[in-house]
Amino acid sequence: MARRSNPAVRIAQETAHNAMFDADGKPKPGVHNMLLKAVQIQRPLVVGYIRRLQKKHPRATAAQLADIAERDYLRAVAGGGALVGATAVVPGVGTVASLGLSAAATVGFLEATALYATSLAELHGIRLTNPEKAGTMVMAIMLGEEGTALLGTLSGQASGGPNNTWGNALSKSMVVPGFGSVRKRIQQAFLKNLLKRQGTALFGRALPFGIGAVVGGAGNLVMGRAVAKNAREAFGPMPDTIPGELTSAAGPDNPTLEGNILGSQR
Repeated sequence: MARRSNPAVRIAQETAHNAMFDADGKPKPGVHNMLLKAVQIQRPLVVGYIRRLQKKHPRATAAQLADIAERDYLRAVAGGGALVGATAVVPGVGTVASLGLSAAATVGFLEATALYATSLAELHGIRLTNPEKAGTMVMAIMLGEEGTALLGTLSGQASGGPNNTWGNALSKSMVVPGFGSVRKRIQQAFLKNLLKRQGTALFGRALPFGIGAVVGGAGNLVMGRAVAKNAREAFGPMPDTIPGELTSAAGPDNPTLEGNILGSQR
């Protein structure tokens, strides 16, 4: 006998899709801007986070701080996915209501990814003072080889030689020739891939009867591990010493980082 599909699952999938896409399958107005804004992060938040890690681990090397940041990141994104998925079993919170939380979890995942990836950049001596450039780097890292290849063309355009890294190009305060074109291409590829991947995770987090807690946490963890792998490959080996102003952990904590460090920064 053929196995009957669960109508609750079908309804959850359809409702989740309708919340993000129009009748033609295109993202609804505002979705793109919301996702792009989520990957942009202010540098003081990143420096404040690293200094907090240094105060907790004063003898840690740059490589050890990177490992700690990765553990924090994976714990945060996996926990966030499971937390939202679990709302489907809370009395009074139905499948449709949980869709709004699923969208919030997507933004939370991106913000945590932005903090993690930009923290690695700082530990490599790449100072991203421009949030738009920082967001471009985060999108490229999430894309993997495709994204870092595009950043590679940017470094060539900006400096005229293959020996200069894309990080040096992005960290320049001046206008980088070709940045707008490369950023646009990275944005397009990022949004296409993100909506495809997070679309599946969004459906999973909206499933009823506690299934969403498993699907949401597992899905975010898989994506988080992929991001961490991409970041390690993109940046290469960690430097032997902690660069620049990060050599000292002295100074007050950034007050906006109290509480859930890897949670939403907005």
